[in-house]
Amino acid sequence: MSGACDRAMIDPYNAFLCRDESAGGSDGPLAGITVGVKANIAVKGMPLHAGIGAWEDRRADLDAEVVSRLRAAGASITGILNMEEGALGAKTDNPHFGPTQNPHRDGFSPGGSSGGSGAAVAAGLCDIALGTDTMGSVRIPSSHCGVYGFKPATDRVRQDGLIAADATLDAIGPLARDLDLLERVSQVITDFGDGAIAGSGAVLIDHNVDVNPDVLTAFEAAVAALDSAPTDVALPHKQSRIRFAGFIGVSKKMAEDLAGVAVSENLAKLLTYGPRRSAEDWAEDQIIFAETREAVRMIIAEYGFLILPTVPNPPFAHSDAEPAAQADFTCLANIAGLPAISIPAGWTEDGLPIGVQVVGPAGAEAGLFALARQLDHKMGAYRAPNS
Repeated sequence: MSGACDRAMIDPYNAFLCRDESAGGSDGPLAGITVGVKANIAVKGMPLHAGIGAWEDRRADLDAEVVSRLRAAGASITGILNMEEGALGAKTDNPHFGPTQNPHRDGFSPGGSSGGSGAAVAAGLCDIALGTDTMGSVRIPSSHCGVYGFKPATDRVRQDGLIAADATLDAIGPLARDLDLLERVSQVITDFGDGAIAGSGAVLIDHNVDVNPDVLTAFEAAVAALDSAPTDVALPHKQSRIRFAGFIGVSKKMAEDLAGVAVSENLAKLLTYGPRRSAEDWAEDQIIFAETREAVRMIIAEYGFLILPTVPNPPFAHSDAEPAAQADFTCLANIAGLPAISIPAGWTEDGLPIGVQVVGPAGAEAGLFALARQLDHKMGAYRAPNS
């Protein structure tokens, strides 16, 4: 790869920002599989800018560990994907590289921050896409683009070669159009445990999240598809407060890492929230964070898994404001440091995809995929764009 990258739109969705037309794979368990990589993960010779315009000309000197593992398994690394600036946000309307379109409806957001990853996979531009998930950034675009996404446990995937938003929350994870391929790739790039899921699961009550009626209908169908009824559980804090505590931590860390870097007006505003937080409020945020982490881990330990809507809202138009609550459910797995899988769960009345997610224990990734596969088989909700 020469590193040359034409800024002209490469595909109709503006998912890829750079493509290596000569890329080839090798022999191995992933031979013939094409992979697109989010622009904050290093691919030798390709752009590594994390969606930040000031870093547009940066090139990676080495492959990230996950990319090296994919190459060793025979996969072909085909290019770099669009994303939210700095990986903060869930819309993928990048001020420097343009908006990515949802393959299910032009003019609609694919979610984010790994929006290019979701769109590229949904549109069939690559077999697998790598994204990063700080508070939901793999699973949100998986839901909005109607595909499958896996967020590994935080400490079971290497972050070498990642421009992290917040390394304490971040996990590199794959997106795919089917669970079997998603699992095969996850076995290659993560420390994949073969444990089983034990328990009938749990579902949140009193979560204080305004869930869209179509999303709620799809979620209830997923719960009904389980082999046994999950137990109602509650968290010690409102979902919006938990998500905000996580956001404050990310804002604070990114403000430190990006000090002196020219960013857009929108990102600059988001990076003011953490640093201006009072000492008293920051201490409260940390208590909420720690209590939520403990509560989610205890739920998983007692009931085996937690089933949740992936996103409380369906995909939305780029012309609309980004819904603040998009990460209200996804942030829990990041805060707890646990693995989670999002699968297609249904459709809105006007034909937009909806996802559901399951969160399980680290070390039982095989069991979590088995549970997701059982749900996927019963629900049969995957649908390619325009099908």
